[in-house]
Amino acid sequence: MEFLEFDFLSLFSFTNLLAIALGTFVGLLIGALPGLGAPIAIVLLLPLTYSMDPLASILLLLAAFQAAEYGGSISAIILGIPGVPAAAATVLDGNALARQGSPGKALIYSLSASAIGGFIGGLVLFFLSVPLAKFALKLADPEFFLIGLLGLIAVATLSSKDFTKSMISVILGLMAGTVGIDSLTGSMRFTMARPELMEGMSMIALLVGMFAFSELFSLISKNLNTKFVTDKKELQTKLSFREFKKVVKPISIGSIIGSIVGLFPGLSAAGASYFSYAAAKKASKSPKSFGKGNPEGITAPESANNSSVGSSLVPLLSLGIPGSPTMAIIMGAFIIHGIQLGPRIFTSETTLVYGIFYGFLLTSIMLYVVGRFVTPMFARVLTVPTPHLVPTIFVFSIVGVFVSKGLFFELWLALAVGIVSYFLIMLNYSIASFILAFVLTPIIEDSLRRALLLSDGSYTIFLSRPYSLVLLFIILIIISIAIFNWFKKRTIQ
Repeated sequence: MEFLEFDFLSLFSFTNLLAIALGTFVGLLIGALPGLGAPIAIVLLLPLTYSMDPLASILLLLAAFQAAEYGGSISAIILGIPGVPAAAATVLDGNALARQGSPGKALIYSLSASAIGGFIGGLVLFFLSVPLAKFALKLADPEFFLIGLLGLIAVATLSSKDFTKSMISVILGLMAGTVGIDSLTGSMRFTMARPELMEGMSMIALLVGMFAFSELFSLISKNLNTKFVTDKKELQTKLSFREFKKVVKPISIGSIIGSIVGLFPGLSAAGASYFSYAAAKKASKSPKSFGKGNPEGITAPESANNSSVGSSLVPLLSLGIPGSPTMAIIMGAFIIHGIQLGPRIFTSETTLVYGIFYGFLLTSIMLYVVGRFVTPMFARVLTVPTPHLVPTIFVFSIVGVFVSKGLFFELWLALAVGIVSYFLIMLNYSIASFILAFVLTPIIEDSLRRALLLSDGSYTIFLSRPYSLVLLFIILIIISIAIFNWFKKRTIQ
């Protein structure tokens, strides 16, 4: 096989190692800043790739992508604000554990899970890229719709103790996801004649409003003289073998789910993180502790985030289809160097392809090494008194929102979302359900409508395809289990 003939010494050249280290550091820094994230980190680094070797330039961007996915968990854990959309699920247990006096422990759980998840995603890319690309070609809109529907059913069991409020949150998320131009008809929907909403509600404005501004309102309403951490020993990022052993199962669950989700264009790392969180909660021996600082609730979504990065390279390399905006930017680097993506790349650019395969595994190792040095510095944010922390969060949040599109409208949108979210959280509505429904709306809506167009409006299309039948069977099992548990609780009461 070709990869056995790859020259490993070329991978460990000074240029490639420097590119990976630089990409990792920049990704960590940008990812940790609320409202920024992987796309901005990669856009900032893209000009550097013009004069670089193709392999070094791609590894630079992939390292930044992988590091930003972990970096987003730093602010999620420390401040309760996800730096990237995929870290929204990490807030639930990560910030809870940090507030209990163990921010360093929460961060090392996240870092370890991210590095392992990234490495496993790299192995999926390495061994299964060609066969899995062929399998993905067999799926169509009916399957993508059912996968999205499966995600909504899973999220209905998350976060909120009140199932009704959780479902209301899902509906609100679906409504928010339909704002903008109809992708099939081109008509405006719910834009209130605002051109800023033509492309839909900004994910960055939503996240900053729902997590940052609502958290600021919560901090202001409480005692401003408090600090989350007073003992610097609590900031140490150390993990014993016994502690690591307890999270092997959720890391495995997250890595597998993230690797699968990353294979399908349109299914984001945010969806993978919530799918993994739901699966880990179901498989846990102590599901009631989720949302209260359970390490399993940190490691499952974080391993999923990073494992999806590696597997998302499969459709990009094999089909030339970027599965996310971030991958679309990385695709630009290939175009800059005149590299044609698609099935033929495995024969025309063999050295580059397998260099990327091995190099991606190296980025996961570099993430852990650099993360161990950089993460404790970020953890010290918790030693800052609340009166200093509030304006700091406020400034970073405003900068993050404004930089994303350069529109003042985004700031007003984030503020409005923050006010509404503050009251929703006080009333115990599920923010997690809202976010995942919002993320899944495009794939659910577009896939359903295209599937019905193909079948002339007949829903039998979902029963005539074998993969659709498998997904429907899984959905029915989950619904049956949920109904059984509901009757069981009613009987006990």
